[in-house]
Amino acid sequence: MTPSALTSPPLDPTAESPDAATLQRSAERFWPTLMRARLAVAGVLLALQGLILLLGTSTSLLSVGLCAAHLAAVLVASHRLHPPLRHGLGHVPWALTVGVDMLVFAGLQVLQHGGLNYTLLFALPVLMSAILGPQQRGLATAAMVTLFMLGEAAWSTWFTDTESTSRLFQTAITGTGFFLVALLARQLALRLAREEAVSERSQLAARTQVVVNELIIDTMSGGVLVVDARGMVRTANPAARHMLGDEHGPAPSLFLLGERPHCSPLSELVHATFERQTAQQAEVLLEAHPGHRQRLRVRTRPTASTPSQEVDESTRLCVVFLEDLHELEARVRTEKLAGMGRMSVAVAHEIRNPLSAIAQANELLLEDMQDPQHLRLAQMVANHTQRLNRIVDDVLNVVRVPGQPAPTDTPAIGLDASVRLHLDEWCTQHATTRRVTWQPGCGAARVCFDTEHLRRVLVNLLDNASRYASQAAGAIRVGTRTETDGQLTLSVWSDGAPLEPSVKRHLFEPFFSSESRSSGMGLYLCRELCDRYQARLDYRRVANQGQPGNEFFVTIPPAMADSAP
Repeated sequence: MTPSALTSPPLDPTAESPDAATLQRSAERFWPTLMRARLAVAGVLLALQGLILLLGTSTSLLSVGLCAAHLAAVLVASHRLHPPLRHGLGHVPWALTVGVDMLVFAGLQVLQHGGLNYTLLFALPVLMSAILGPQQRGLATAAMVTLFMLGEAAWSTWFTDTESTSRLFQTAITGTGFFLVALLARQLALRLAREEAVSERSQLAARTQVVVNELIIDTMSGGVLVVDARGMVRTANPAARHMLGDEHGPAPSLFLLGERPHCSPLSELVHATFERQTAQQAEVLLEAHPGHRQRLRVRTRPTASTPSQEVDESTRLCVVFLEDLHELEARVRTEKLAGMGRMSVAVAHEIRNPLSAIAQANELLLEDMQDPQHLRLAQMVANHTQRLNRIVDDVLNVVRVPGQPAPTDTPAIGLDASVRLHLDEWCTQHATTRRVTWQPGCGAARVCFDTEHLRRVLVNLLDNASRYASQAAGAIRVGTRTETDGQLTLSVWSDGAPLEPSVKRHLFEPFFSSESRSSGMGLYLCRELCDRYQARLDYRRVANQGQPGNEFFVTIPPAMADSAP
C-alpha cells in the first residue's frame, strides 16, 4: 500500500449541496457573531437615544425605553436561545430575534427624531433570516420590511401632503436592495457550508491517511527514521528503535544521533546526505556493546532537492531506511531452504520404494548368511536403511496438516519416567552425564502423549542444547514441574549465549536455521508434534539457579494430563 493509494480525489465545492447537518453546523457557527452584532446595535441605539435626550433634541422617553427593552431582549436571547437553534431557526426563535428587531426598528422609524433614519438597520434582521433560516424566510423578511417602508412612506405622504414620488422610489430601491441582500447572503452561506463540508471530508481523508501510514510504518519489519539537519531523530518506528538500542533497551523515539556513540556511522551517512543533497546507501556496523552488534543496510532519502540558506535546519529532513542484514540473509537462506524442502518432499516419495526393496532384499540375504563378517555388513545395511526411512519420515512430516490431532486411543504415560528413560538413552549415546542434570517434579503424573513422539521432542531439544551449551558440569538441565493451574511443564535449559533477535523471530519456522549444516526442520517438527497433543513448545531467556540461559519448555494442558498413578 502506497500513500498515493490513500489520497482522495479532488472534490468540487459545487458538486453537491450540503446536507442538513452541515447547514446546521454552519448556522451554529454564525449564531454567536450575529448575536454580538445585535448586541452592538442595541447598545449603540440606546446610547444614541440617551444622547438625543440629553441634548434636548427630543423630550420623549418612549424611544429610550424602547431601546432599553431591545437591549434587554437581545441579552436574554443571546444567553437563552442556543438550544432551539439546534433544531433550526423555528418560529419562536425567529419571533424572539428577528421579530423583535423588526418591531424595535419599525418603532424607532415611526418615532424618529432629529431627522434620523433607521431604514438601514433593517439589513440586520434580513441578513439573520437569510443566513440562519431557509431562503424563503429571508425573502419573506425582506418583503415584510419593504411593505413596512412603503406603508410608512404612504402614511407620511397622506398626512403631510408632501411630494411622494421620490420617497416611494427611494423606498422601492431600498426594498430591492434588501431582497438582493437576502439572496446573496443565502448563497454565500450555502457556499460557505459547501466549503466546510469539503474541508471536513478532506481533513477526514488526511487524518485517515496519516493514521494508516503510521500504522504501516510502525508494523514494518525494517527501520524507518526521520532525521533533521541537526542530527535530531524526529520520528523512529519500533523496529528502528530496537536496531539502534543499547544495553539499556531500545532507543527513544526522539534523540540526537551524535549523542549515541555507536550510531556515529549512521550519523556520518545522514550528514553526507544533507551535504550532497543526494540519496546515500551503505552497510554499517553498529556496536553498542560486545554482546549487541547490528549489521545494517542503510538507505537515505533527502526531502529537499536543493539546499537553501533561508530554510531552518529543523525543517530540512532526511528519511533513513534500515534493514537488518542478518535477518535479510536469514530470510534469503530460509527461502532457499524452503525451495529445497519442497524438492526434498518430492524426492522423499521416490526414495521410499527403493528403500523398501533394499530392506526386503537385505532381510532375505540375512536368512542365508552364516559368515559373521557378512552378517555385520548386512546389519549395517539394515541400520542405515532404517535411518534413511526416519529421514524420509521427517521430511514428509513437514507437509502434514498442522495441528493434526492425536489418536483418541493414545495411552497415558508417566511423564517423569518416560523423560528419565529417554534422557538416559541420550546421555549413553552421547557419552555425557556430567553436563546433564535431571530435576523431576511431576511425581506420578501421566500424560496422553505418544512415547516415540515425546522421545523425538526431547532428543531434538537436547541436541540443540548440547550444540550451544558449555562443557561445564550442569550446563544442560532437564526438569519437569506442575504449575499452579494444573499444567505440566517439561523444560530443557542450557547455559548458551542469548539468541539473536532475528533468530528468535523465526525460531519455529520450517527450513530456518542459523547454521548451514542444519535443515531447520527440528524445532518446527517438535512444535507440530506438541500441537497434536494440545501442548505448546516455546522459548524464553531465563535464569536457572541464578545463572542466565536459554530454556525450551513444553506446557501440557490439564485436559491431556492425569495426576493419578
